[in-house]
Amino acid sequence: MIGWLVAGLIGLLALSIPVGIVLFLLGFGIDAFFSPFPLSRGLGNLVWSTSNNATLIAIPFFVLLGEILVRSGIAERTYAALDRWVSWLPGGLVHANIATATMFSATSGSSVATAATVATVALPQAERLGYDPRLFSGAIAAGGTLGIMIPPSINLIVYGFLTQTSIPRLFLAGLVPGLAMALGFSLVTAALCLLRPDLGGPRRVFPLAEMLRALTRLLPILMLFAVIVGSIYLGWATPTEAAAVGVAGALAIAAALGGLGAGMLAEAIRGTVRTTAMIMLVVVGASFLNFVLAAAGIGRALQDFLGGLGLPATGFILVVVALYVVLGFFIETLSLMVVTIPIVVPLVVAQGFDPVWFGILMIVLVEMALITPPVGLNLYVVQGARRGGRMGEVMQGTLPYLAVMLAMVAALIAFPAIALFLPGLVP
Repeated sequence: MIGWLVAGLIGLLALSIPVGIVLFLLGFGIDAFFSPFPLSRGLGNLVWSTSNNATLIAIPFFVLLGEILVRSGIAERTYAALDRWVSWLPGGLVHANIATATMFSATSGSSVATAATVATVALPQAERLGYDPRLFSGAIAAGGTLGIMIPPSINLIVYGFLTQTSIPRLFLAGLVPGLAMALGFSLVTAALCLLRPDLGGPRRVFPLAEMLRALTRLLPILMLFAVIVGSIYLGWATPTEAAAVGVAGALAIAAALGGLGAGMLAEAIRGTVRTTAMIMLVVVGASFLNFVLAAAGIGRALQDFLGGLGLPATGFILVVVALYVVLGFFIETLSLMVVTIPIVVPLVVAQGFDPVWFGILMIVLVEMALITPPVGLNLYVVQGARRGGRMGEVMQGTLPYLAVMLAMVAALIAFPAIALFLPGLVP
């Protein structure tokens, strides 16, 4: 029956049915055919109990924060400033894509928003300067995935909510792996462009005075990151409170730079409502599906199967990694998380693994799903921002960066302290 569940999930997604609706349909189907009593009668209470949680309020705030940064022109200023500092490296402007995605990830919390922002700003530059479209667009898609790793991260908030894990500790745990992957992306870019100079565009060196002036454009977003993340780490604010402060800070910066207006604010609010509604529909739909799976005994059967393999702890975690890699080809990232967390995380914790560490490992795996076909969202976002070319070019361009992600998976398994070092410093 588990096979039918997976086949139904993939089949319904292939019909382009919204993910949240698919989760509800699967829940109703299992309830109708495999449950001894009608579980759908408890749907109202389940929806209320799932959505009535203060932690989830952080999601619309962080989405709104990203919308304000994009629509007020702050993202464009950030890209232009970083261009002055990194375009001398082999690969030129490709490094600005990665650096901007890294910095924007530190405030937006969304991979799709990060990829869309950088693509909108960067792609016209690539066409003007004659960059290889594969590596350039692949770097944008891969750099965008950092939005769900580098804090604040919406996906880490959802993980913490579903597993009752400390969100500040998860944010701390994601910082080093996120920055390490960003560095890895740049190193791979530089190595490829040294071997194949035709992949990168011109390497531009700017006067020192111009580089120093560019730093002033980075100060607002750096200060915003310090306020949001610093207030959480120091215990001055919860993630929800810090997100609200971040929105106020973004509005103040936009006003100071002349980017705040009624039209911009209305667009940002509309974008926030759309994105938040999508996320909450997925979370509530997955909660209903997990409730039905547990009541019908399917979740327990899968747990018994995985637990009955008799593998050592490392072998078990490798099976879990393989499972997520395969499912990531077919299932959207947030859905993949919320559907599997109630089943997989208890087994992982029973094997003696830290839930904070596994949360970071899972995020790296779902980051890979964002840039692997056929449902890698960042691939479609970047391709949609291009003026031509084939989707295959974007896919080819992400391959070197997928190798960096696989290396990070291996490093996290071999050296858990990569994720657990910073959380261990906090009582």
